[in-house]
Amino acid sequence: MMGVHVPSNVPMESTPFKGMEFEVDEIAYGFYNEYGRKAGFSIRKEYVNKCKKTGVVTSRRFVCAKEGVRGKDKRDQNIKNPRAETRCGCEARLVIVLNRDSKKYVVSEFIAEHNHYLHLPSTVHMMPSQRKVATTYAIEIDLAHESGLRLKQSYELLSKQVGGYDNLGFTKQDHKNYLRTKRQRDMEHGEAASLGRYFSRQLKENPSYYFATQLDCEELINNIFWADARMIIDYSYFGDVITFDTTYSTNRDARPLGVFLGLNHHRETVVFGGALLYDETIESFVWLFETFLEAMSEKKPITIFTDQDAAMSAAIKVVMPKTYHALCSWHMWQNAEKHLGHLLKNDSQFNDDFLACIYEYDGEDEFLTAWNEMLDKYNIRENKWLIDLFKLKEKWAQAYVKRTFTAGMKTTQLSESFNADLKDCLRTDLNIVDFFTHFERVVNQKRDKELEAEYNSRQKFPRLKLKSSPMLNQVATVYTPTLFDLFQTEVEEVMALSILERNVSQTHSYVVGVFNQYGKYEVMWNPLDETLSCSCRKFESFGILCRHGLKVLDVLDIKLIPNRYITKRWRRDAKDGSGNNCTTHNIKPNTRLEYVDRNCKANVEEDIIRPSTDFADKEDELCASITIVPKGIKKREIYRNKKRRPKSWIEKIPKPKGGTSKKKTKKRKVQEEVYAHDVMAQKKTKDISSGNITSFTQLLMSASTSSTSHQGGSSASVALASHLESISSVVGSNDKINGSGGLLTQGSGGSGGLLTQGSIASGGPLTQGSVASGEDSDVLGVDQSPSLL
Repeated sequence: MMGVHVPSNVPMESTPFKGMEFEVDEIAYGFYNEYGRKAGFSIRKEYVNKCKKTGVVTSRRFVCAKEGVRGKDKRDQNIKNPRAETRCGCEARLVIVLNRDSKKYVVSEFIAEHNHYLHLPSTVHMMPSQRKVATTYAIEIDLAHESGLRLKQSYELLSKQVGGYDNLGFTKQDHKNYLRTKRQRDMEHGEAASLGRYFSRQLKENPSYYFATQLDCEELINNIFWADARMIIDYSYFGDVITFDTTYSTNRDARPLGVFLGLNHHRETVVFGGALLYDETIESFVWLFETFLEAMSEKKPITIFTDQDAAMSAAIKVVMPKTYHALCSWHMWQNAEKHLGHLLKNDSQFNDDFLACIYEYDGEDEFLTAWNEMLDKYNIRENKWLIDLFKLKEKWAQAYVKRTFTAGMKTTQLSESFNADLKDCLRTDLNIVDFFTHFERVVNQKRDKELEAEYNSRQKFPRLKLKSSPMLNQVATVYTPTLFDLFQTEVEEVMALSILERNVSQTHSYVVGVFNQYGKYEVMWNPLDETLSCSCRKFESFGILCRHGLKVLDVLDIKLIPNRYITKRWRRDAKDGSGNNCTTHNIKPNTRLEYVDRNCKANVEEDIIRPSTDFADKEDELCASITIVPKGIKKREIYRNKKRRPKSWIEKIPKPKGGTSKKKTKKRKVQEEVYAHDVMAQKKTKDISSGNITSFTQLLMSASTSSTSHQGGSSASVALASHLESISSVVGSNDKINGSGGLLTQGSGGSGGLLTQGSIASGGPLTQGSVASGEDSDVLGVDQSPSLL
């Protein structure tokens, strides 16, 4: 083919010969492989013969990697660019045979001639037989992967350590293949089982680790929530104000990732919990918020910041009705650019006027006046987006937001920053276990920043700009450095303020403002109980005294801040003692039964994931915990290359061409008949009240519980059967009870025409769906499609 090529640059002591002996066959392989490296060809093991009785290798053949010819593969027929051929029928080989007398392997055949070009010495490290990911390198690859290094960065780092790629022993493709094999090995039991093993490991390390999953009627995992003990403890101290936002492109299934975040006493980001959702519906958010509060001992935040998501807002009203729901001003501005972009061109003043309505006006009357002037100035009084936005003014205007404690937050910037850090190290091709590993790493980065801030607060002393100020000296060692700087700024601004009006009676009243500037604030001082209040409400919303109140204290010759106005929220010792209004005594390293009881809703335990051979030994334990075994993680349909959403089967019905033609195909008639039947069925099922649906769900749950506990299930089963019979008669022929007790319902969820099966036979596992504010269509099988209702 290419002539005969015989290695000529190999020393005689490294060249095999006929009659050469080896102690074991692996030594022979290593010797021939080293000979191939020096000669410039790769080798492979072709065949081996073993003794049937003893299993001892009796003969073995090692050949050149280009030996033989690959057979045709039918999978290569429709491939555009098939892989290049690497074999050319080379006959170079080394054959060893076991000498039964000497118990050694003897070379019986050696062919040195090759029918192809040999590799150069500078490229022999790329040959397959010379490439191997050693154990030491495998450990470093794992550490680099867990640290968030990209494959290219990790490979470059390893090559630098050994002085070049040729000294590394493997290629970048081998590096990639190793990580892929590792991921496949980690996921060999399936995503749900791997997720269960991950949570089990977390529980072993920390019994107070909290997680919960929600299953649909097909026993697939819909939503996941988790929080470790540190998150729960942090929430007990700093859970008064939280932000919540969702982001995409952080996992392979494109699930929305939701993270609960807040600010600690150093004003550093703290994480309170995370969630992977299947969708962003009201039902999913209701389940998530209820689960979050359960993990946090039912302590509700004072304020929660979110974007303008209607489903999220509805869920907050249901689960946290007394929590103040504030809207992110940054998201509002982004939406303003979409709906009012024409007003932002040609150096328009609309930007300044709109932001002034959000941030500047502290009085309600001032805000309303400025808002109306803006509408008239730009002739946008009929703009629908602004009309809808004004209806939510209590959630974003400074005149209303200042009435509640917000810790100085106005946006969900914490969430945006955290999501950006996540996306720096996450890719859409990561599996569920890799996702959690990288999520932990980002959380640890945030916690490390808190430790750094704590260290600096003890290592460095704050610089007082007014060293003789009693107030600054009072709080210099009380407030954290970040808060002290903010408070010192307020003290500096006192010098610019004047007392414009005063009314001294039983309660002192002062009007404070900057001379010849807009803005007046009323400060009330009660000398009897030493209480101070200002119309700017900075103390109530932020937690430190404002410059106006400090001005009044200075006029009254009060040189120290009353203790009641030094809140523990911003003190250095904010984390000393128990949390605020949150019982943390449940967070303790207790027995296994504790976390089984906490997570009995839908936890995936390691015992359940084990092979069925162990089931008999664990039967009593599993029955006691009453946990549900998920079949897998529910997959989302991803349409990355499509700009429009996929149409339902109803929308796909072709429209008649050429006006009102009376000719209809048989297929069209069948489609219209099915559609008309579905509409009639929906009208009938609409008569079933939410109370009936609730009772139906209760019957399902009672039947499941009674059959799981193996007692008292007869009455529930009879009631369930009668209820199913009544519903079946109302819905019609499309809703049938199958032979095993499964209910087939029309639950398309808006995509049309899909049937979902609920497992209710003989105590099958059921998932409790929320029915207080609209049932989950996946769980209860109720069609929520507005086009049909």
